[in-house]
Amino acid sequence: MPVVREFTLPDLGEGLTEAEVVRWLVEVGEVIAVDQPVVEVETAKAVVEVPCPYGGVVTALFGEVGQEVAVGAPLVTVAVSPGEGEKPLAAEVERPLVGYGIAEPARGGRRRRVGGGTAVAAPVASVALAAPAAPAAVRVSAVPAVISPLVRRLAREQGVDLAAVTGSGPDGLIMRADVERAVAAKIAGPVTAPVVAPVVAPAPSAAGEVVPLRGLRRAVAEKLGRSHREIPAATCWVDVDATELMALRRQLNSAPGPKVSVLALLARICTVALERFPELNSSVTEDGSGIRRHPSVHLGFAAQGERGLIVPVVRDAQRLTTEQLGVELGRLTEAARTGSIAPTELTGGTFTLNNYGVFGVDGSTPILNHPEAAMLGVGRIVGKPWVHQGELAVREVTQLSFTFDHRVCDGGTAGGFLRFVADCVEQPGLLLRQL
Repeated sequence: MPVVREFTLPDLGEGLTEAEVVRWLVEVGEVIAVDQPVVEVETAKAVVEVPCPYGGVVTALFGEVGQEVAVGAPLVTVAVSPGEGEKPLAAEVERPLVGYGIAEPARGGRRRRVGGGTAVAAPVASVALAAPAAPAAVRVSAVPAVISPLVRRLAREQGVDLAAVTGSGPDGLIMRADVERAVAAKIAGPVTAPVVAPVVAPAPSAAGEVVPLRGLRRAVAEKLGRSHREIPAATCWVDVDATELMALRRQLNSAPGPKVSVLALLARICTVALERFPELNSSVTEDGSGIRRHPSVHLGFAAQGERGLIVPVVRDAQRLTTEQLGVELGRLTEAARTGSIAPTELTGGTFTLNNYGVFGVDGSTPILNHPEAAMLGVGRIVGKPWVHQGELAVREVTQLSFTFDHRVCDGGTAGGFLRFVADCVEQPGLLLRQL
């Protein structure tokens, strides 16, 4: 006789304690295989599919779409035949969740029998009702066929119920065009005779709308809040003539091969500058008793993703050439844009490069990416009047700003770093001395 196994949300790593249900991939009554993904969840790091270590008949789903589920809380229950449809316990404990790493044995993927381990002979519907009563089981009878987070976000912003949308893609997959048609139909409304009704103004809210902090936005808020509280940051800046740097980029891109971005050139300059000022590639220890010097430059850079601004990390950036940096920056930027970036590629940075010039602004005083000790910001590059070789000329000018943790160094070190970067931007040939 089958027994019911409860699969709980495993430890997702990186200190994450909960996740939001984005989409159920299975239904109650569906037969699933061992390690089949059953739910798509969104954490502060990424959107991932969670595989279930049991194979059998799904008897209950826990959590509605949009609801947050804590690590260790039930996700699904599965009716399993004794001795079949499950992995050995040791294999389950050591099985990493894709994109996160090894789950802690005490928290991830616990096994236990529902109702004291007695055999279950009742039909599926009865088993679903007999599931643990702590979180209410939610029977999911029809899951909208949506894969793209962009489509989900568009539907959410436009107030479109995806369950009422018919998909035009393969196997009924809901596409962006389907949501746009639903929005157009919603705006047009049904063709009926107008109904005159009294206009009732909504009662004004004195407190205003409260938007809950969830997922990535909450993680960012917590991290920046901690940085602001704990790090005594200071900022210095300088205007720089980037004309020669832009000319170098055009020259490099005139040759066959991958194109070199301005960000790649600035990243290469940063890695060289950090070799001369290694104290800036560091962080203060957790207890504040020391400064940890990092042997490698794991270069973070701000990128705009579909879930907001995130900071992908280029590992061992000091070992890469300018062309290699460009390729890796391009790959991570595209992954961030499409939402396919791995959680491990968003952690472990030791220094951040922030190109806020893409937003059309000149300067900024950013909050440091805790626990990093420094961040270089780059404004837009734009033609401005500039004194060049004793004469007034129009040059391509940008503003560099440098924010640093005053505990790791004094203004002289910070100013020396910024000046070296500025000199390399104005005279890229200086980098040849460092190669």
